[in-house]
Amino acid sequence: MNLSYWEYKTWLFNVDFTVIGSGIVGLNCALHLKEKYPHSKVLVLERGTLPQGASTKNAGFACFGSISEILDDLDKHSEEEIVALVQKRWEGIQLLRQLLGDDAIGFQNHGGHELFLKDNKALYEGCLDGMDKLNRLLKPIFGEEPFLKTKNLFGFEGIFDDYVTHQFEGQLDTGKLMDSLLQKALRQGIHILNAVEVVGFSDSGGSVAVETSSFSFKSKKVFVATNGFAAKLLKKETILPARAQVLVTKPIKNLKIKGTFHLDEGYYYFRNIDDRILLGGGRNLDFKTEETTEFGQTELIQNKLEELLRVVILPDEKFEVDGRWSGIMGVGNQKSPIIKPISNNVYCGVRLGGMGVALGSLIGKELADLIDS
Repeated sequence: MNLSYWEYKTWLFNVDFTVIGSGIVGLNCALHLKEKYPHSKVLVLERGTLPQGASTKNAGFACFGSISEILDDLDKHSEEEIVALVQKRWEGIQLLRQLLGDDAIGFQNHGGHELFLKDNKALYEGCLDGMDKLNRLLKPIFGEEPFLKTKNLFGFEGIFDDYVTHQFEGQLDTGKLMDSLLQKALRQGIHILNAVEVVGFSDSGGSVAVETSSFSFKSKKVFVATNGFAAKLLKKETILPARAQVLVTKPIKNLKIKGTFHLDEGYYYFRNIDDRILLGGGRNLDFKTEETTEFGQTELIQNKLEELLRVVILPDEKFEVDGRWSGIMGVGNQKSPIIKPISNNVYCGVRLGGMGVALGSLIGKELADLIDS
């Protein structure tokens, strides 16, 4: 593309900080950079017309990990690592709420509930046995014991009579959240260019040459915040894409279900939104196929999601599916995010492990702070 003098001068000349990715991490990074360096020129590049990846395509869970998920993580991580990770998730949600306000992000706290299918008695009993241990570990973070047993108030079928509830878990409106972040960034004078894919960069020591699908330019510093797509730019980091498929029903009259819900070690999740049920997950049915950066749905997973709606979630209700979509997460064999310098002038904040809503604001801040370390 041949840029005019005006285009180059306005958007691409003398750029101090370039952030790749306009999701939760990228926009928080840009906002924090602008706050620290108010006279700097901050540019955000986004490959999609809207933020790609998972920031506008997630389920809107303000969660910190279901009980079975955290207990499973304890088999692979130390207690100190798990406490630190849950602490980051909690701090990230609080930072997001303080930055934008609860109304602007549609935040509500109805609790998060893990359901246990009757054919998985071992998981159910293991979680009940581990609840006291987790409450002792996590109480210092929340100020109270987060997990408690509650009754099946919403008439779900095929599950044990008790949920394990995380009383501090909430939900938010993903669209309102991202729109609020974008509007705040624009008010701060941050430049955001959409439909521009970064295909590579080269750090010369004094600056970074950035190559996009449309043009090239130089930036003093570059911050990679593309999460599930990061492996394309960060060849040496272990970041695997993980597609998450989601559907939403049409409005259901007199819907009583309220809250966020986890099922099958967190591989399925659902919630109420605008008198509808939003349900996602199922990548454990076919991990290899879902290890992709391609958006889309598969018959295997969509059929399973609809089965769960019919048999477990809405057994006595007629429903119709109104829409389906997918998002791309960034995962790895470790749950902790990667926040580190890649070279003298390039930094990354990626691999959020499906917890981008909770972690994104804090990771964006920590990414911006790397230039001081």
